[in-house]
Amino acid sequence: MNLRNILLFAAVFGLIVIEGMTASWNTALGILNMGLISAILALGVNMQWGYAGLFNVGVVGFVAIGGLAPVLVAMPPVREVWTTDGAYRIFFALMVGAGVIAAAIFLNRRLKGRIRALAMTVTLIAGYFAYRALLDPAVEFVESFEPSKYGNIGGLGLPVLLAWPVGALFAAGAAWAIGKTALGLRSDYLAIATLGIGEIIIAVMKNEDWLARGVKNVIGIPRPVPYEVDLQQDPGFLEFAASMGTDPMTASTIVVKLLYAALFATVLLVLIWGAELSLRSPWGRMMRAIRDNEIAAEAMGKDVTRRHLQIFVIGSAICGLAGAMMVTLDSQLTPGTYNPLRFTFLIWVMVIVGGSGNNWGAILGGFLIWFLWIKVEPWGHALMGLITSGMADGALKTHLQESAAHMRLLTMGLVLLLVLRFSPRGLIPER
Repeated sequence: MNLRNILLFAAVFGLIVIEGMTASWNTALGILNMGLISAILALGVNMQWGYAGLFNVGVVGFVAIGGLAPVLVAMPPVREVWTTDGAYRIFFALMVGAGVIAAAIFLNRRLKGRIRALAMTVTLIAGYFAYRALLDPAVEFVESFEPSKYGNIGGLGLPVLLAWPVGALFAAGAAWAIGKTALGLRSDYLAIATLGIGEIIIAVMKNEDWLARGVKNVIGIPRPVPYEVDLQQDPGFLEFAASMGTDPMTASTIVVKLLYAALFATVLLVLIWGAELSLRSPWGRMMRAIRDNEIAAEAMGKDVTRRHLQIFVIGSAICGLAGAMMVTLDSQLTPGTYNPLRFTFLIWVMVIVGGSGNNWGAILGGFLIWFLWIKVEPWGHALMGLITSGMADGALKTHLQESAAHMRLLTMGLVLLLVLRFSPRGLIPER
């Protein structure tokens, strides 16, 4: 890394330090933690776009499906729906549905002509009705059990850190299924397909209450770090807070956020180490050759579709890992908060501003854009308050004050335009 890049990182972290010194260290550490997760997300998208030129516009779907893992892994099981076979009936119905799809694929490969079309139609229609006949009663039973508190199957009650690799596996599995059908499409059609599939994943999570309570949300997800209230009741910690000259409540929140930051930074360092090794390896050179000229790569004997599927799965797995980490940080899963603006568009801005094709650039973009995303709105309110302080009350003043809420989008667009104009390859370009 050259001096310019080091100075860019120092400037971004300097902004976070200034935030802590002038406003609140709690806020600064909150920005740091979400910046670490955003950097991991940007790294995953950069692998897909910067390594292979895959335009994935369904990032939000992979983040959401990764966020499902802490619920299914760390939450305690709802024993009543398991002991009464409600959950088992749901899984049996899902296996029947998977069997129907497998049978249709088998018929599609083995038969030809009208017989194939007829056999597949009969199989899919009959299988659908059988699947719904098994699933609907089981789902109704599970969702009717104490819906204000449960209404779902719960989880396995395992340590929450296990949910992070499981979230990566969930996203990787979804990416493999999507990639087997969508990666043969042209880049613009791939974008449309991933956008639609991402929205389908979000719709499933919002509506299938038996899985993770849908829009009723799951709260109280176990954490890998101590709770603040437990620290505030610990005599040793109270003595430590007194020695630092701060109140126990503030000290406990800072310590918890520092512990989260250590966990997230460890994951990011491991990922950047692996990403840099892979990028400089023969595999990385092959991926960039495929990105730059697929026809020439195919002429050299490279299986382009297979390699695209490979990098699509890896990048999506990293996004799923970040989604699981985010839910763990919040201790809750809220499917209604997953929207393409926050979890697709913003991640793409991070990659483009930082420098697509460069892992360090993606990380820099993750920290910088997240900092701006958090701070621009209060800055906008302060700016509009200053501009309108001497204005008489009226429609213009009201309009300007209400416009402060849109400063985030304005700033993201402005930053993107400035970078594309003066540094079109990003702040840290690909070498």
